[in-house]
Amino acid sequence: MYVIVVDFEVEPGRQGEFLALMNENAAASLADEPGCLQFDVCVGEPGQIFLYEIYRDVAAFREHAQTAHFRRFDEASRAMVKSKSVRSFERVWPAHA
Repeated sequence: MYVIVVDFEVEPGRQGEFLALMNENAAASLADEPGCLQFDVCVGEPGQIFLYEIYRDVAAFREHAQTAHFRRFDEASRAMVKSKSVRSFERVWPAHA
């Protein structure tokens, strides 16, 4: 399985607006993408958002990046993001979701 971890730092005062968009994107990903197995949205310190996403494989993640809901989120949230870090991993345990 393919894991994506994303750390966002959101502009001050934009966290609520950003989370509304992110939650919509996460819900659509889980509902509409058979290859999206998990999509966790977590909040830390003010302005800090952490995502943990699991996809069946890298191809499923690439499909996710081309969906209309992801593109809408990406465009609508771009001005809200102060910084963003994306890392990818292969999940080895547990082997199956």
